[in-house]
Amino acid sequence: MTKSKIIEIGPLVPAFEEEKIVILFGPTATNELREISVIHEFEAAPQSALSKGNTLQIGDQVYIIEEVGTEANKNLEELGHISIYFRSGQNEVLPGAIVVSPEVFPTLAIGDTIQF
Repeated sequence: MTKSKIIEIGPLVPAFEEEKIVILFGPTATNELREISVIHEFEAAPQSALSKGNTLQIGDQVYIIEEVGTEANKNLEELGHISIYFRSGQNEVLPGAIVVSPEVFPTLAIGDTIQF
C-alpha cells in the first residue's frame, strides 16, 4: 500500500464538489495547477498502486477503485497526478483518471493521509 499526505488544498477545490472530482498533484505542480488541486507528498514512490478492485482511502473515507485510466499509474508515479471521479457511468474513463465508489465527495484536510 502506498501512502501520501495532503500538504495543500487549492482554493478552487471546493468548486469541484458538485462535479464530484478531486485532482491530485505532487509538490512540483505549477501555481496554476495548485489553484485547482489537492497537493500531496508520498512517503515512498508508488509503483502500480492503482488497480481495479483495490481501495483508495482519503482520511477516514474508504473507496473502491472501479476503473483505472491507461495513464493513471504512470502519471501518479511521475507527477503525483490523477483525477479521481466520485461518480460513474458518465463517460469513458480518461487516461489519467480513476473512478471510485461510493459516489461521495471526500472531506479534505491538510495533514490527512491518502492510501492507495
